[in-house]
Amino acid sequence: MKSSDAVQLKVHNEGHLFIAIFFVASIALYWLYSPLGVVGLLATLWCIYFFRDPDRVVPDDENILVSPADGTVCAIVEADPPAELEMGEGKRTRISIFLSVFNVHVNRMPAAGKVTNVAYVPGKYLDAASNEASEENERQLIRMTTEDGSDIAFAQVAGLIARRILCDLEVGSEMARGDRFGLIRFGSRTDIYLDTDQVPAVKIGQTMIGGETIIARKK
Repeated sequence: MKSSDAVQLKVHNEGHLFIAIFFVASIALYWLYSPLGVVGLLATLWCIYFFRDPDRVVPDDENILVSPADGTVCAIVEADPPAELEMGEGKRTRISIFLSVFNVHVNRMPAAGKVTNVAYVPGKYLDAASNEASEENERQLIRMTTEDGSDIAFAQVAGLIARRILCDLEVGSEMARGDRFGLIRFGSRTDIYLDTDQVPAVKIGQTMIGGETIIARKK
C-alpha cells in the first residue's frame, strides 16, 4: 500500500452501500455477542479499504501505455485478440494483471483516445490468476484507438469471488490516459492487448500501480 493511499482514503461510490451494510451488521452482531461485533468492525474497515480510490500521478508521454489496474503481472503471452472486438487475425502481446482482494480495484485508461468497440462476455469464475481466465471467465472487453493511432484492447475479467464488473465506457467515449473507467469486485484480473508496434515494459511478478506504472512502449 502506498503512503498516499493511507493519507487520502477516498472511497469509490460503488462501496458506500457495502460499507453501510457491513457497519449495520457489525452493530447487530455486537448486541448479540460483543466479540462478533469486533469481527464485524474489522470486516467494515476491510470493506472501506477495498473500495479505496486514491488519486494517481499519470505519466505524460504519448509513446507509452500505463497499467489499467493495480496488481501483479501474472502473464505475458502472445494471444489472439478477443473475437468480439473484431480486431482481425494475428496474435498480439497480452499482458495480464492479477488483482488480489487487497489491491485497489478501480480501473484506469491505459492511454488517451477513443473507444471504438465494447463487448460483454458471460462466463465462468475460475481463479483469476489461471491461464484459462482470459478466455473462459466473465469479462468486459474494450477496444480503443489511441491519440497516436494505435489499436489496443483491454479487458476486465471476473475472478473466483468476483461477481460484478462495472464499466462506464461506451462506443465513442473519449478518455484521457489514467482516467477512471470502472471497477471489479472482489478479486479479479485485467488484460491488455498491445498493438504490433508496442512492446512490454514490465516483467512477470512486477507490481503494478494503475494509472502510474508504464506497462508498454512504442518500439
